[in-house]
Amino acid sequence: MEIFRTAIDIFVHLDKNLALVISQFGPLTYVVLFLIIFLETGIVITPFLPGDSLLFAAGTLSASGSLNIFFLYICLCAAAILGDTVNYWIGYIIGPRIFEMRRIPLIKKENLTKTEKFYEKYGGKTIILARFIPIIRTFAPFVAGIGKMSYGKFISFNIIGGLIWVTLFTFGGYFFGNLSIIKNNFHLAIFGIILVSILPIIIEYIKHLKDKRKTVEISLD
Repeated sequence: MEIFRTAIDIFVHLDKNLALVISQFGPLTYVVLFLIIFLETGIVITPFLPGDSLLFAAGTLSASGSLNIFFLYICLCAAAILGDTVNYWIGYIIGPRIFEMRRIPLIKKENLTKTEKFYEKYGGKTIILARFIPIIRTFAPFVAGIGKMSYGKFISFNIIGGLIWVTLFTFGGYFFGNLSIIKNNFHLAIFGIILVSILPIIIEYIKHLKDKRKTVEISLD
């Protein structure tokens, strides 16, 4: 039982235990990374899995030669895009029935409601913006499926968002993760990751305020 708990802890906190996993599993680490990112983006009951920080950690270890950065990049991009795709179709097929339930097993309904409001505000761009927001990232494609967003439109946003997300954090770790200032102040790196994660939302909010101000000025005129 204790071994099982340890394995689960390593799995859930893979961003912190990645070096250990690489030493134990070698090339199979790519499979593990694929599964984590796929599950984090593709299954609504696993939003607790690492995302941004795992991409950054994987990029950092690639710079030291522990992983091949190009193979890693392809693997993670595929996982991110396929994960959102599967999530979309799950929402498309069974989502409406789930929303009608008062209590949803293993899913916090407030997360669905929060994502739905976010989706109403930002429309299709939610699929891209949500990539940088934990939890919302997991529920956005699911809600898009529930809302019957056209698949052609969804897959475009999905690919763009997935590529930007993986590129930013993986290569961020690759180029900056091994700098002594990052190694010795990893909490600052985490803070930076959080800042980058919410930056698109800050930009959209500022844009929203400007548009709202223009609307008020036009109505006054």
